[in-house]
Amino acid sequence: MGRPSDYTDDIAADICGRLMNGESLKSITAGEDMPDRSTVYRWLLAHEGFRDIYTRAREDQADTLADEIIDIADDSANDLMVGENGDEVVNRENVNRARLRVDARKWVAAKLKPRKYGDSTKITGDAEQPIALRITWGASQK
Repeated sequence: MGRPSDYTDDIAADICGRLMNGESLKSITAGEDMPDRSTVYRWLLAHEGFRDIYTRAREDQADTLADEIIDIADDSANDLMVGENGDEVVNRENVNRARLRVDARKWVAAKLKPRKYGDSTKITGDAEQPIALRITWGASQK
């Protein structure tokens, strides 16, 4: 039996549940019991209900990734190791891997849910230093 290619609510719910739990679409669709990624993309175009729950699952995935950031940052296991002379030394490879994992999750969370996790810039003025905005249309002004 080959990979499923016909849309079902059960498969759609499974995909979205796994996305919400932080799994990537690539890893989900790697399973023999799951449709190919291109099939999922076709389903997104063809099934509005699936598109809606998929979108929500991706937004919820951002919250899962944010939670994982705290877990990764708080986990100091393997940060120290015993050196050649018996002293404890920092395992820089482990620390750098944790930093990379945190940074990757921050970036993805910011893209999936930019209002909550994205960088924001606020431009403000006051009475002494007001902000002036000039908008022109058409030919450039001199």
